[in-house]
Amino acid sequence: MNEVGLSKTELDTPVLWVNLDTLETNIEKLARHFKKSQVNWRPHTKGIKTPAIAHKAIAAGAIGITCAKLAEAEVMAAGVQDILVANQIVTPQKIRRLVNLRKHTNVKVAVDNPENVLALGKAASEKGVELGVLVDVDSGMNRTGLSSAQAVLELAQLVAKTSGVTFLGIMTWEGHVLSAEDAAEKRQAIDKAMSLMRQSAELCQTNSLPCEIISGGGSGTAEYTPSTGVITEIQAGGAIFSDMKYRSWNTLTEPSLFVRTSVTSRPAANRVITDAGYKTLPAWHMEPKGVDFPAVKNFVTSAEHGVITLEQANETIKVGHAFDFVVGYGDATVFLHDHLYGVRDGVVEAVWPLLGRGKLR
Repeated sequence: MNEVGLSKTELDTPVLWVNLDTLETNIEKLARHFKKSQVNWRPHTKGIKTPAIAHKAIAAGAIGITCAKLAEAEVMAAGVQDILVANQIVTPQKIRRLVNLRKHTNVKVAVDNPENVLALGKAASEKGVELGVLVDVDSGMNRTGLSSAQAVLELAQLVAKTSGVTFLGIMTWEGHVLSAEDAAEKRQAIDKAMSLMRQSAELCQTNSLPCEIISGGGSGTAEYTPSTGVITEIQAGGAIFSDMKYRSWNTLTEPSLFVRTSVTSRPAANRVITDAGYKTLPAWHMEPKGVDFPAVKNFVTSAEHGVITLEQANETIKVGHAFDFVVGYGDATVFLHDHLYGVRDGVVEAVWPLLGRGKLR
């Protein structure tokens, strides 16, 4: 069935949908914000999963996109000519795919290991391509990357003398700062992270290895990191959807992503059961928020059921009623669905297959 042209209320539930007006306004706001901050925008697509939205961001001024997985980059390469895989690609199978992809689009990759640099260079040389790399810097998150400017320089020097790869710069994700309890604490943590990035870039520059790209930041740091004067591009992507989790981290954009769900049972006056469980609308990272829905005391999910306990008894909500919920955390929700429905003025305008779903390799 082709749902384009249907009213949103005609869609069967549970269904994932996006308000196109809000989505497009969010993209425009982000593009203006980063342009004003004089940084390039390279939105992360790990939670977006569809090339159509990446194309909208690029049309608004984004220079390209960021992907977490090579398979996501392979999907997004349809029409996207500048892709950063902000992750280490290390297995022989993936390295072959990466250099093959380089023949079709300007894909670049993160590195933090000498052996990986040599393997990438060898594969790229054999394929007859030049692969751009960014040295990954651990600015405090304690995940991947190198934690000293000297280590960054040494790996950059190895890249510079290795055939098949080109040193483009450095990258980080200062995601650890999101746990800061107040704005001042968060800014202090970002400043500390950016200090290491600045030191690393300056040391590379001093040794005749200028950083064309200094990539970092995300939606959770998008209000401040661009103003530090360190990064040249920001990887913020989640703020395009601006779910409840991302809204807790920044106020740049408005919620555009929803799951519509139907009431399937009213076993008690203060309890509502819906057809959207954790396979559809998980509540682990952040509770979804109902639109025109009574105050919620507790929101939990089992596999197929949303179990909502209300603050007060309510007799007006009936079995069969449908409600929209702002998604709690899009990164943990979008990939559960096959399609994303684009809705404008209450009417389905687009149905996008979530082509990045399940691309784990």
